Amino acid sequence: MSTPQAVRRRGRPGLSLATLFLGMFVLGSAELLVVGVLNLIAADLHVSLPAAGTLVTAYALGLAIGGPVLTALTIRLDRRTVLAGALALFALGNLVAVLTDGYGLFLAVRVLTGALQGLFIAAAFAAGISVVPPERMGRAISVVVSGVAVSAALGVPLGTLVGQTLGWRGSFTAIIVLSALALVATLALVPSVPGSGGGAGDQVRHALAPRVLAVLGLNVLVFAALYSALTYIVPFLESVTGISGALTSAFLLAYGVAAAVGSFGGGRFADRNAARTLTVATTGTAVALLALHLVGAVPVLVAPVLLVWGLFAFGMVPSLQYRVVSLAGPGGGLASSLPASAANIGIAVGSAAGGAALGGSTASAPVLTGLAIAVVAIPVSWATGLLRPPTVEEVTEADSRARVKPSA
Repeated sequence: MSTPQAVRRRGRPGLSLATLFLGMFVLGSAELLVVGVLNLIAADLHVSLPAAGTLVTAYALGLAIGGPVLTALTIRLDRRTVLAGALALFALGNLVAVLTDGYGLFLAVRVLTGALQGLFIAAAFAAGISVVPPERMGRAISVVVSGVAVSAALGVPLGTLVGQTLGWRGSFTAIIVLSALALVATLALVPSVPGSGGGAGDQVRHALAPRVLAVLGLNVLVFAALYSALTYIVPFLESVTGISGALTSAFLLAYGVAAAVGSFGGGRFADRNAARTLTVATTGTAVALLALHLVGAVPVLVAPVLLVWGLFAFGMVPSLQYRVVSLAGPGGGLASSLPASAANIGIAVGSAAGGAALGGSTASAPVLTGLAIAVVAIPVSWATGLLRPPTVEEVTEADSRARVKPSA
């Protein structure tokens, strides 16, 4: 069987990571693209805007639930095979969406493509980690995860522009073409990476260990804090800061670029000390949200605050992934899919909390809600920093106990 070291010798790390980045960029763009063309989809399929908005929820549920399930079912397969299969089925699913006139089928496709993105994410992290030395694991993670951040900053606006010009089906056709390109690049540039040893049961036991669940809980809190405020940042900028139109887009683009830079640069901090990075970043996020509330009426100050917020909020993402995979030990293959699921849960919780706050108060209420959640996340991040990966002896003992059958 090929060893990780053999994978590193055969692979071309830079090209492999660039290919995985491309795949994450394409899938991340497809996830959020619906938001930019929601009105076009609703009109074309003859459904209400809330019904069209369910397409976003369906995708998130598919990713959060279906991703780990598909990862567990394919845990023994070569990671390159899984990546290629996920991309091929993803392109096929989006082709069905382009060709259909039925809302129900489109909804089902969104659930499926969300699950396939979750599968791709887990396989991409496993493949990315395998082509670099252990001491560069955090930086490999950051390159892969940056694909999603860049898609939010650039892919979604560009896809929306295409949709407004060529229709929503045109924007989804672009996703299909890019998926095919990513598939070809994956087959050509990503080396073969053996699947994880042990069965799905062994993976589940290690991936859902209490130490891993604790960091996943922190992941939920981090994204809940972020999206409590971010979901309703446009009303905040319009009502509190007093800006609108193109200027609002410029502020959001600045935030998106900062988020992309943070996710890419955060890998170095993850390699140095991922646990400490999480404590510093959660504290920085809370401070940024407090500053946003205090200086929200001053546009010239809001812009740099948004930059700092984006850097801290997404700078910790590689460390979250790093800690989950490290603490899972032998269950790292399955655990790679769980941070994305936790993030989507946090997004749902945060959006709901921010919406509830906005409904009963002013436009600054979601920012304060995010601040409150971020403050709670600070001691949680410190506490999870005390957790350590399982030792070889602990893993052997746990596996031995799991294999002992109870006497009759």
